[in-house]
Amino acid sequence: MRKVGFIVHPGYSPMGFAVSTAFEVANLHSGHPVYEVHMLSPQGGPIRTSLGFTVNTQSFSGERFDLLIVGGSMEEARPETIAFVARAPEHCRRIAGTCTAAFVLAEAGLLDGRRATTHWLRARELQERYPKVKVEADRIFVRDDNVWTSAGMTAGLDLALALIEDDLGLEAARFVARKLVMYHRRAGGQSQFSTLLELEPKSDRIQKALTFARRNLSARLSVEDLAEAASLSPRQFSRAFQAETGQSPAKAVEHLRLEAARALMEDTNHSMDVVAQQTGFGDRDRMRRAFMRAYGQPPQVVRRMAGRDGEQAAA
Repeated sequence: MRKVGFIVHPGYSPMGFAVSTAFEVANLHSGHPVYEVHMLSPQGGPIRTSLGFTVNTQSFSGERFDLLIVGGSMEEARPETIAFVARAPEHCRRIAGTCTAAFVLAEAGLLDGRRATTHWLRARELQERYPKVKVEADRIFVRDDNVWTSAGMTAGLDLALALIEDDLGLEAARFVARKLVMYHRRAGGQSQFSTLLELEPKSDRIQKALTFARRNLSARLSVEDLAEAASLSPRQFSRAFQAETGQSPAKAVEHLRLEAARALMEDTNHSMDVVAQQTGFGDRDRMRRAFMRAYGQPPQVVRRMAGRDGEQAAA
């Protein structure tokens, strides 16, 4: 039985409780309890969440945990919580922080000299306040030895799936993902940003064209193709697209292809030639130029950086 402790402190975001559900579903997959989940706080008793309802907790102790998870909160962690987290390596095999809990781990000194991530909105603040931390802002989650951190909100579920895969194997993690109706476990190195969310089209027609493009990335995807999907003339489409997204259709398609290529490189062993073909770049040289424009790094480096998390998770 693996004991999992969740530190709940005032202002705790209820979204964090979704992470505990992943371990509950993992128990279902195993057919018997594999994880025993405990809610923890300094003095125990009811803790008020950011939405106002309370959660009953047990008090901190020297009890051993296989995994200790600190969740994000709307409020600063209290000194007794920081002190408990600082001592956690003495009685916890692994320690994780979701969303802004990276600040708690950093304040406790657990991230000194380590790679870590947090919600993209506060990544710069984390780096400025704790210069010894190697902040990787554009990450879903990061594992550095026995310390794990994740980006904001739903990224905590990706972290939980990676932890479950570390314990029980890939099939168990896939089972949990399916039960939670997750598309798949995102690799740790995957970007926190979504191209479609960034574009934010205002009309159904432009949204329809973008959806068409995403489903047909291996095709040529000319302005005429996209305009036809939007039921507009090419001229009308180009004007409307630029007005709604602030980008040209060609640039938006390139961003969609880059996002898809990164996902393929992180989730598969496909060669660069295959990735380039499947995402519509045509050849690896064209894909390389696009990666250099967008990320300042060639595809091979992006894949290696993502692979560090995958290799550690498989260790």
